[in-house]
Amino acid sequence: MSRTTSGRQRPTLATVAAAAGVSAPTVSKVLNGRADVSAQTRSRVEKVLREHEYLAPASRRSPRQTRSVELIFSEYRNPYFGEILHGVSEAGAECGINIVLAPFLDSGRAWARRLVDGGRQGAIILTSALTDQHIDAFDAAGLSLVVIDPVNVPKVDISSIGATNWAGGVSATEHLIDLGHTRVAFAGGASTTACFQARLHGYRAALENAGIGFDPQLVSLGNSDYDDGFTRARHLLALPRPPTAVFASSDPVAFGVIEAARLSGRPVPDGLSVVGFDDTYVAPWCSPPLTTVHQPLREMGRAALQVLQNFAAGSAPDTHHVELATHLVVRGTTTRLSTISRQHVRQGAS
Repeated sequence: MSRTTSGRQRPTLATVAAAAGVSAPTVSKVLNGRADVSAQTRSRVEKVLREHEYLAPASRRSPRQTRSVELIFSEYRNPYFGEILHGVSEAGAECGINIVLAPFLDSGRAWARRLVDGGRQGAIILTSALTDQHIDAFDAAGLSLVVIDPVNVPKVDISSIGATNWAGGVSATEHLIDLGHTRVAFAGGASTTACFQARLHGYRAALENAGIGFDPQLVSLGNSDYDDGFTRARHLLALPRPPTAVFASSDPVAFGVIEAARLSGRPVPDGLSVVGFDDTYVAPWCSPPLTTVHQPLREMGRAALQVLQNFAAGSAPDTHHVELATHLVVRGTTTRLSTISRQHVRQGAS
């Protein structure tokens, strides 16, 4: 009897056949929609299949069926996802794998069954929370799973792709400190999400290394979108001693911070220095162009598809988590702490 990664026994053809009082070939005929099964027998077998939550292994699909992988994410408007999609689709085109886009589904069993019915080899999931139920459903269905920038990983043996978020947080904060800023804020990013936690820890490490005390008032956490960046910046800039620089947890947050600074009379970079995180294709379009931490999003997408291909070939990964290197890209939203900046600090304190 085969087992899931959690050790729970999963149903097989033989299990279903014994429970339905038929042969395993008869169950196979029902699963494949063959007509040479009586209506009464078909009904009984289908009932047992439902009761046992049986999922036909993905490996049983027809070899003539086009290979496909499902890319699942919940937010289509963020350019971050566009960059990931670019990398996955490029890699898919090179190796003859179709990439199918889909929203995240909450029900693990129904979700896995839909992927099996669609003949998917597996799924790549972006920044979505997974439960043990989701993972058990994939395991029972014989599907491979790779997570990019996981919100959480309930099991350590789930393969995931990410970037060096802690190192990126350090480099972003050190850049601002090197420009003379000591009132450096951190804005946006949920405290429960692994990649944002790592960026925040990198921010704190850079402050500590520079001998700058951590001020919890300068950390304003939330979501990772433009609107939340705007809200976080309004809060930070209203402090009795506002920051002179902000490390934003993502590029969309940075864009919101820049707009809030403009409306408060502190134009970037002379009134406020801002660093983002992502370096998506829209970062150079910002006015001024955004200084940000580059994470190799296209390469992350390509790496995720390669891991799925390795699984399909029966090759186990050397490590369950892969981190690709980040680096800082300096553009126009940061500057040395100037006389103008200090004037803004005094105005905020008055």
